[in-house]
Amino acid sequence: MNREKQILRMANMLSVAFRPFYLPVVGMGALFVFSTLSILPFMYKLTVMLIVWFCTEAMPSLLISGYHKYHGWTLFQLTQKERRLVPYAISIICYFACYYILTTMHTPHAMGAIVVAALIVQMVCALINLWWKISTHTAAIGSFLGGLIAFSMIFMFNPVWWFVVVTLIGGFVGSSRMILRQHTLGQVVGGYCIGFVFSLFTILLV
Repeated sequence: MNREKQILRMANMLSVAFRPFYLPVVGMGALFVFSTLSILPFMYKLTVMLIVWFCTEAMPSLLISGYHKYHGWTLFQLTQKERRLVPYAISIICYFACYYILTTMHTPHAMGAIVVAALIVQMVCALINLWWKISTHTAAIGSFLGGLIAFSMIFMFNPVWWFVVVTLIGGFVGSSRMILRQHTLGQVVGGYCIGFVFSLFTILLV
């Protein structure tokens, strides 16, 4: 019993630590570290990071949390696909706002591409959710991996070790979602593939 509780606790920690909203912030940070954009002034990078964090992490989390508390839904009720539509809409609106702010700031194209990729993945997941509850956790991991490969092609760096690390994290996160009975194997794999494909081609083509 104790072993089962430990596994569930670890799965819950992984699920919380790698929430879907982290993707644009982590992607932007990686861009500032591994690409030629690392030469930008520190305060400029910090400002962009704060804007992205607020629009894609803080604001959606606060609004969705308030929406859930207003309705008083249980954890099981929140997993029903019909009740995930408004949270999707909230996050999509916040992502649009982030992209608009970055555009008005005339930030480099690569920064906007990260937000656009995350936005498109959110929209695709929201559309699929009308028929099938897909895992946005693994969609986010897949998006990061797709973005990593896309930027390695654009900025010409070797992504092998990061590829291995992100793939392992994806496996852990996907397993945690199944252990918590939030998703099936098909929903986990489907989310991962959707995130990877749409992020890769969006960044390469936008």
